[in-house]
Parts: sequence; C-alpha cells; structure tokens
Amino acid sequence: MQTKENHFIKNIEIKNFKCFEDFKAEGFGRVNLIGGKNNVGKTAFMEAVYVNVHSKDIKEFITSLDNIKFMRNFLNIQESEHNIKDNIEQLNHIFTKSNVNNTFFEIEEIEGVQKYIFEFNGISIKPNSNEFSFTMNHNETVQFIDSLGFSNNQIIKNYSAIQRKDEEEYLNILLKKFDLRIEAFKIIYEKPQCKVDGDYFEVIEFGDGVRHLISIVTSLYKAENGYLLIDELDNGIHYTMLDDLWYAILEVSKRLNVQVFTTTHSKECIESYYRVAEKLNDKDITYIGLNRLKNGNIKAGVYNYALIQNSMEQEHEVRGW
Repeated sequence: MQTKENHFIKNIEIKNFKCFEDFKAEGFGRVNLIGGKNNVGKTAFMEAVYVNVHSKDIKEFITSLDNIKFMRNFLNIQESEHNIKDNIEQLNHIFTKSNVNNTFFEIEEIEGVQKYIFEFNGISIKPNSNEFSFTMNHNETVQFIDSLGFSNNQIIKNYSAIQRKDEEEYLNILLKKFDLRIEAFKIIYEKPQCKVDGDYFEVIEFGDGVRHLISIVTSLYKAENGYLLIDELDNGIHYTMLDDLWYAILEVSKRLNVQVFTTTHSKECIESYYRVAEKLNDKDITYIGLNRLKNGNIKAGVYNYALIQNSMEQEHEVRGW
C-alpha cells in the first residue's frame, strides 16, 4: 500500500494563481482544516492543491484546470457552453510546487502560432494549441466536493467504493445519528435514496445536510490512497453533528490513507475538530489560518496539533490566527 510519505502534500508554493501572487506554506498533516475571513483565498488554496496533485501528465493536469473553472461557474453555464480550451486558457502562467509535484503552465505565441508550455517535474512539453486534443483523464483518487455538493451521479459512482469494502452499514449508522428517522441508504433506480418508515425517498427530500454528509463519506472511500478536498465542511451540518462527522473523517482517512483539506468559517467546527482529534489521540492534523496582509499578499499560519492544543487551552480566538 502507498504510504503517506509517498503522496501526502507537506508543503506548497503557488504563483500567479487566482489571488495567490507568490505564496508558500509548509507543515501540512493528514487532515488539514483551513480558516480565514471571507474572500481570503481558502477555496483557491484548495484548488491549487487540486491542480498540483493532478500534475503528473497533460491529461490529468488539463482535467484539473477545467474542473475548477467548471465548478466555479456551474450555475451560470449550460453543459453545451462548456469549453475546455477557454477554461484552461484563463489560467495562464500558473505555477505550483510541492514535495509531490512541480508544475508550470504558460501560453506562448510566436509568429502567430500559439503554443502551450507544460512543465511537469522538470520535463517540458510544448504542443501547438491548434493541434492539441484536450483529452481528459480524471484521477478518481482525488475528490473535490464544492460548496454546492455532489450530483446524484457523483454519489452513485463514489458509493460503489463503500460497497466494494462491504461497509454500507458504516454510512447507515452515521445517517441515523444525523436523522433518527433514516433507517438505511441505497441506490434505487439509479437514484440515491434513504429509507424512512419502511419506504425509500430520494435524498433531495432530506435537505442539503444529508446530501453533504453522504458526499463526504462516500468520497473518503473513493479517495483511498489519495486526496479529499471539501469546500465548507459544515455546510448544512448542525453543530451537534460535527463531532460525529469529524470522527468519520479522522478515522476513515487514517484507515484508508487519505489526505484531507477542508474549509470552514465556524468556530464550533474548529473546536469540534480538535476535540475529536484529542479523543482519538490523532496528532496528524493542522489548522491553516489564511490572512491577507496590508500589501495584498496572503500569508498562511500552519498550526500543528500541539499549537492547536495550546490555543484551545488558552481560549484564544482561533479563527483570527
């Protein structure tokens, strides 16, 4: 089995990517919670990580560029308007470097001929843009749950990873804690459904929280030996359920060797994160506090378990780190 030393992101450098002009951070753990004020770059940080871990070849790389653009604009575009070429060209001049991958993308025009310049771990590739195939290849061990949550098709695809391990009951138990009415979860007629009083109802009938919970747990299994990125972890999740959710994330990510990055605005979510990690004696966690300096640059404070513990004991305001 692949070990964490082989694939976990421990440090990253980001240049010319959205709000990050020249950014560095290091010291990440297996599970990483990202906080900071609105519009400070929490989602963009995860998108940069998403791009970096896809930077093994051109197909995976352009898939990641297209996906992050598509996720941001999903509500504003129709599928027929989805243009891969436009999506990747809007992310020109980006650079990400980590202990896992080193990548650079730039568009160059010489004598009227446009070329894409890709650099992956020191290897440079310069295809002609007019002859580029835009063939995509999504790495399914890299899962990104945006703030809108997963579609039915994504849930169905990821649920198969739980089924292959015969661990459907793990999700059922968590759903029962979330909503005492729910007896079980199944895919029926190609639709995710929950059982209540002996009958099955589509997940959409149970609100955003149930869908979000199912998306997170199924993605953990799908991302075995890979990565899970979750935008707004506590979206639709009542604060009384946070401990159970964090227990699932910490336990399954450790068991299946998944590195997790997730965002929150909530003090309750941060406190629950530390509380559960302490109960499990899981010290492979960090809190990443993003702050925008007066000059506009973004700085990260990466706090390991010991520093989180100290701040909690001193009752510091962690969201302002």
